[in-house]
Amino acid sequence: MPDDRAEHILDPAPVKAAEHAGLNGSVNGKPDFDPAAARLIQAEQAIRLRAVPTRIAGGRLHVAMLDATDFAAADELSVVTGLPVTAHAFGEQPFKELLREAYGITAAEMAARLAGPGGSASDDGIANLESVEAEALHRMAEQPTLINLVNLLILEAIRGRASDIHIEPFEKRLNVKYRVDGVLVEQPSPPKHLQPAITSRIKIMAGMNIAERYVPQDGHITLRFEGRKVDIRVSTVPTIYGESVVMRLLDKESVSLDLESLGMRAQDCREMDRLIALPHGMVLVTGPTGSGKTTTLYAALSRLYDPTKKIITIEDPVEYELSGVNQIPVNPKRGLTFATGLRSILRQDPDIIMVGEVRDAETAEISVRSALTGHLIFSTLHTNDAASAVGRLLDMGVEPFLLASVLEGVLAQRLGRRICVSCRRNEPISDAVRHRLSPAELSMFPGGQCVRGAGCDRCDRTGFRGRIGYYEIMRVTPEMRAAIGRRVPSHELLRTASADHVTMRRDGLMKAAEGLTTVEEVLRATQDAGESGG
Repeated sequence: MPDDRAEHILDPAPVKAAEHAGLNGSVNGKPDFDPAAARLIQAEQAIRLRAVPTRIAGGRLHVAMLDATDFAAADELSVVTGLPVTAHAFGEQPFKELLREAYGITAAEMAARLAGPGGSASDDGIANLESVEAEALHRMAEQPTLINLVNLLILEAIRGRASDIHIEPFEKRLNVKYRVDGVLVEQPSPPKHLQPAITSRIKIMAGMNIAERYVPQDGHITLRFEGRKVDIRVSTVPTIYGESVVMRLLDKESVSLDLESLGMRAQDCREMDRLIALPHGMVLVTGPTGSGKTTTLYAALSRLYDPTKKIITIEDPVEYELSGVNQIPVNPKRGLTFATGLRSILRQDPDIIMVGEVRDAETAEISVRSALTGHLIFSTLHTNDAASAVGRLLDMGVEPFLLASVLEGVLAQRLGRRICVSCRRNEPISDAVRHRLSPAELSMFPGGQCVRGAGCDRCDRTGFRGRIGYYEIMRVTPEMRAAIGRRVPSHELLRTASADHVTMRRDGLMKAAEGLTTVEEVLRATQDAGESGG
């Protein structure tokens, strides 16, 4: 994506405290919050400085701050308000609550206001979306209240740890859903008649063509939220009731690029360390879309970063910026595909190359030959399990003897929800789940007990908070190389795996036995991985 787009400052407080009826809540249990003091600075300043004025007393401005030792922020507040400042340290959660109380309302409340007295548009009042001119869309999208509504939709998604925002148009509704921990959660619907304005506002932010409503488009938004950078990938597709919008939130600071934090067991971490330390060869990560493949590769690259090595990636798109790594975004419109980019990368004298995805025969062939000529290649494939990656590459036309020579290991993975640590408790395994487990698997749970989340405020009553990976690492043994050369089918390939090979299902059940995830999550996530219980 071009880097010359303006960076958006996400204002989580579009409606000021003066618009609240009776805003006089307490702060940390102390009834000393004065909305008038908060109004001395703008919401954007409060977010940037991580400070909220709470009251004026004794000629001094008392300010709640995340970092009470941030003297530069205190000095700026003093200059802006003309008052000496007394800083009070606040914890992260109390500060966020105070920030919302002082400056913001929820997206649902704002949408209700914009809907007017009727609450929502009637059947007769729903606009004919096709008849709206581009100039009118611009005017609607630039209305301050509409801008604030879109900002709030994004803000609440980030605060709610969402990975995606889905805006889905239907005949009489405009559905908004956040994907949290891999599961879509429906949000209050904005008024249907605001659909063209909301869609247009998002497209303007993403640098897309708002006049074009009948072909898919992709865009990119960069914004600042609470002092950190958040990238958003935007995709629109036309449907019979307007454009469907999906925004992928890429918040690097909320993602740990560390294999242990992602849920990889110590044994698997050691095996990954062995693979990434190889001087040359090919290492693949497989799984469906959204299974965390790219994050795992980023974690591996972060782990092996060495200033004495040249590391280049080609990605679609670049999701997170890695320090010390040369990252290339593909641009098919200008002729930069994975295959053409990979050819150019080889002329850059790299030691380690990451190819975002092997999608076609040309990319597969160049990747394999690059591994043959002394490069360490990392890439991803969309397959259900580790063994299927071999068959997929052979189907793309890679010669079996070449693949057998360069392939060093395949990591297959899925993501499941992690049990909330605040409300976990032991429960008996249900009969419905028990019937799906083999005797060997049941023996992993002493007394037939498993761990589940009861649901609490911290996890929004779901019993889950965060996600954890289920992994299967297939190390290529000499016997397996010979089998690949003979084009042995995928289902027979695992017979040549090492004796300590652990399937993805078993890896997940081991984590369920440790109380990190639930048995149901493991069975749901690994049911298409071609594994049998036992």
